[in-house]
Amino acid sequence: MRHYLFLLGAPLLALGMLTLLDLQPGQPAITATAAIAVWMAIWWISEAVPLAVTALLPVVLFPALGIMDGKAVSSAYINHIIFLFMGGFLVAIAMQNWGLHKRIALRILMLFGQGPGRILLGFMVTTGFLSMWISNTATTMMMAPVVLAIILNIEDQLGTEKTHHLATGFLLAIAYSASIGGVASLIGTPPNLSFARILQITFTQAPAISFANWMMFALPISLLLFSACWLLLYLLYIRKAGHNSFAESGLNRNFFRQQYSALGPASREQKMISIAFASMALLWIFRSNINIGVITIPGWSNLFSKPDFFNDGTVAIAVALTLFLLPSRQNNKRLLDISAFSKLPWHIILLFGGGFALATGFIRSGLSAFIAEQMSSLGNMPTLLAIAGICLLITFLTELTSNTATTEMFLPILAAMGVGFGINPLLLMIPATLSASFAFMLPVATPPNAIIFGTNRIQVMQMAKTGLLLNLSGALIVTLAAYYWAPAIFDFDPHQLPSWAVLSNTQH
Repeated sequence: MRHYLFLLGAPLLALGMLTLLDLQPGQPAITATAAIAVWMAIWWISEAVPLAVTALLPVVLFPALGIMDGKAVSSAYINHIIFLFMGGFLVAIAMQNWGLHKRIALRILMLFGQGPGRILLGFMVTTGFLSMWISNTATTMMMAPVVLAIILNIEDQLGTEKTHHLATGFLLAIAYSASIGGVASLIGTPPNLSFARILQITFTQAPAISFANWMMFALPISLLLFSACWLLLYLLYIRKAGHNSFAESGLNRNFFRQQYSALGPASREQKMISIAFASMALLWIFRSNINIGVITIPGWSNLFSKPDFFNDGTVAIAVALTLFLLPSRQNNKRLLDISAFSKLPWHIILLFGGGFALATGFIRSGLSAFIAEQMSSLGNMPTLLAIAGICLLITFLTELTSNTATTEMFLPILAAMGVGFGINPLLLMIPATLSASFAFMLPVATPPNAIIFGTNRIQVMQMAKTGLLLNLSGALIVTLAAYYWAPAIFDFDPHQLPSWAVLSNTQH
């Protein structure tokens, strides 16, 4: 019954808004866009229909209500951010197809030795590192069986009672590390990519967010929350397991060496994919000039006559293409074949596109400018307080909603709010983007949480208690980082509206 309430209520509410409201006399497109946004928000939040289905609404409704023509709406669904995601995901598929991900995971764990605290750190570092390059969901799916195998090994020797807290801490570490590590790179989690594109849609003259700049900003934040997460899990769960009993389990470097040895020597295919993976990361990082104080490291794109023609999506597709060309030694196959495209998460790609189309509609209709005008009266609110409020709102809202859908709903509104406040819109958009990935309380909050809860070894209250503390820690860290660290990395004055922050309905 509740399902049908949202399914039918959203379009009826949108119809009521179109019939009864006139937000800006003489500009019906503003009211129409707001009505569609409300409809999409309700369906996204309630998941009355699949998220990707909701994302397709603008294709039909924008032309029908005179907001944008069908050609312009369709073009909003595909852009360089989509190709960045596709290229990165294809490389990740190659890593998984040829078993490179397991080799990386065990190799990292071998570095951390024995002791429950060190093993916990090893799991977190491994998961966090992989989730910077592979989707959070894929990383968790890969790490969960590894952790469960180790937990079962300990239980066989010590019994379930002695290992209960240890198992809980290890499993939560996988879920949380996948989310925390994902924010450190531009491709690590979908909200980051949504932010990069929506910023360009909303402010066409805004400086592009490069892979290198984002990593310089977000990696320290990820490391800070990593530290808080490790300490929290250690105090709540690992310490209770006891070092003496843990030592009896035989879980040490030798255990991981045995697991690693069982994989055999690295195959030719794994070595080739490793080179491609490392090349992609280096090409992303060093594509544009990197300014380090008085030193500038020139980017490789300067070797070409049109360096600005390159973007991170170009790099991702170039590396992915090589994997379709390089041969393997197995049955005349190549490192990637046509089956890789069936493994791409097309529903996420459509979700991206729907968010980009909605953001474009905000601009074209004038709704962004309207929101900015309404919000200007709130400009006296202390900026730090406004950022903290946004972080808490987004963090707790995404406990119940898709983090990608939430980001794509709020970023156009926050962009307009920044203009209305007379401050740099990045001050509001960046913390919202990060906070969308920092929801740790409920199984439905993120796919990693759901996967780990699906092991039937975690109670909801355990996840909620630990997650609440992490939510608050994340909100505090992101608030301070957005206010003090972001201006230094992205080179802006937080209290000044930049020249590029001009909202318009210009056709582009």
